[in-house]
Amino acid sequence: MANNKPAFSITDQIDLLKQRGMLFRDESTAHHFFANISYYRLKGYWWDMQDDLHTHIFKTNTYFEDILDRYNFDRRLRLILFDAIERIEIALRTKMIYILSMNFGGLWYLDTSIFQTTVLEINGVSKTLHMHTVNELKKEFNRSQEIFIKDQKTRFPGQDADAWKILEVASLGTLSKLYKSLSHQLPEKAKIANGMGLNLHNELSSWLEGITYLRNIIAHHSRLWSRSMVKTPLRLNNPSGIWFTSNLMAVQIKKPFLLISCLVYLCNEVTPGHQIKNKILSLFADFPNVQIYKLGFINNWKNTPVWS
Repeated sequence: MANNKPAFSITDQIDLLKQRGMLFRDESTAHHFFANISYYRLKGYWWDMQDDLHTHIFKTNTYFEDILDRYNFDRRLRLILFDAIERIEIALRTKMIYILSMNFGGLWYLDTSIFQTTVLEINGVSKTLHMHTVNELKKEFNRSQEIFIKDQKTRFPGQDADAWKILEVASLGTLSKLYKSLSHQLPEKAKIANGMGLNLHNELSSWLEGITYLRNIIAHHSRLWSRSMVKTPLRLNNPSGIWFTSNLMAVQIKKPFLLISCLVYLCNEVTPGHQIKNKILSLFADFPNVQIYKLGFINNWKNTPVWS
């Protein structure tokens, strides 16, 4: 039988933290916060403030309000990054639809001749990545409640929709996989990458996988603070626009800093005049005591070309 712990009331939770050494500048407000933000959601923001991970005793001068600052900083950062991801996703979708439709027609996404033929086994099913992705694309199409999708189903029942319709309701993950599954020799694949400011298609595929992973974290309101990223983009020294002039260390590559920098770079390429970088800088100014190195920001990050 599982050794389940008893449920703690909010008062019990606060008392436990006090017993472990956490301080409160205004304890009267803590009950409100724990009633609206769960204990284990906040726990990710105080994990490194513990002196002993076994006893969970906190370091000296660990204040609950400082943990809230981390939490609010992280929440605002996710909103800014989601704005950036939206811009990039729409630009990618537009370029894929336009460039490939102009060269291969509206049903290019079904044309096996322009996709890789390597067979993959996913969930026990053997198909090309292209066909796995088309299946996902059609599921998203069938779930969509967009008025133009409903019109397509009514006017052309059972017929495949043109790319400019079906890709408009595709998720970023599906778009990323569809792009990746295009034949490496296809000139249009390189043209799409060039249009996003990258020199090679495998660079764009790598960045999109990382950004899709980041988007999923944000969409689930999960923590970016002090997180190591499972998906990391290729470390480039020569994209066509302003980027880094030197390599990042391995520890920095695994933190959100590199993906955040990728978002800023891509927004520079596809949506000139954006305020993403300025919003991030303003956020840092609003939270001067938040340790942004926990996100992987390097000591001289402000002087790197993409951030200066």
